[in-house]
Amino acid sequence: MYYNGRGIHRDESQAFQWWHKAADQGNAEAQQYLGFMYAQGKGAPEDAGQAVHWWRKAAEHGNSEAQYNMGVMYFQGRGVPQDNAQAVFWWRKAAEQGDSDAKRHLEDMVAKGLLDKT
Repeated sequence: MYYNGRGIHRDESQAFQWWHKAADQGNAEAQQYLGFMYAQGKGAPEDAGQAVHWWRKAAEHGNSEAQYNMGVMYFQGRGVPQDNAQAVFWWRKAAEQGDSDAKRHLEDMVAKGLLDKT
């Protein structure tokens, strides 16, 4: 509610606090949103390391959006060392759940010769 301003004044720092409480309790959706907020510097200072921390938790709980984002972070080397193998690992997990962006990244890597088509 606070993040989108639905029925209440939009307040990113308040949204961040509520997402953090839910994320601390293991809520994968909250962990995904918290990762996004850290990555974008919304409601908290931008921190790629913290984004990866929360996205990893959500990804390990099966959140496909967080899995996709982990792939991006490894591919770009943001918050983690650049690692194409880890990017592929996370994108495959997301693609297995139907994430079209992850599928597109994997197809691009095959087209560029960075990944076998297996």
